[in-house]
Amino acid sequence: MLVSLLGIPIFTVLLMLQLAIVSRLPLLQGTADLLMLFVIGWALHERVKHAWQWALIGGIMVSLVSATPFFAPLAAYLITTGIGRLLQRQVWQTPILAMLLLTVLGTLIYHGITFVALFFNGTTLPVQESISLVTLPSTLLNLIFALPIFVIVNDLAHWVYPVEVI
Repeated sequence: MLVSLLGIPIFTVLLMLQLAIVSRLPLLQGTADLLMLFVIGWALHERVKHAWQWALIGGIMVSLVSATPFFAPLAAYLITTGIGRLLQRQVWQTPILAMLLLTVLGTLIYHGITFVALFFNGTTLPVQESISLVTLPSTLLNLIFALPIFVIVNDLAHWVYPVEVI
């Protein structure tokens, strides 16, 4: 219940920060995706039980404000969450490494799905320029923001899911 009450305002604040501030600070043509980083951090935390629900909500929220086809952010967030849950089970000793790895993978997945969706909608983009001007700078910015977001998500998850002392 507490997760449901906290999630929407947190996602709304992150989306507003992403739209109002982070999108105004591009590196070449790439920008950071704070909501995806939050979903990744949430999916990687061992105590979290509702990662899929927040990937779905985050994907829908980004889909509503994005100019990309509706399913692209939603699919990217769900795929990234699936990989994150697998990594959380396998690489649980080093969650920061998993966060950085999944940040790179998630950005590539998001941009790959968006590129394919735009191609099927009739928009042709030059592949080399798309990678060098958008995907790689976005990956770098996401990596820069990944550590602060990871710390915030970790603290929030410890607050929402406290350790039960027996």
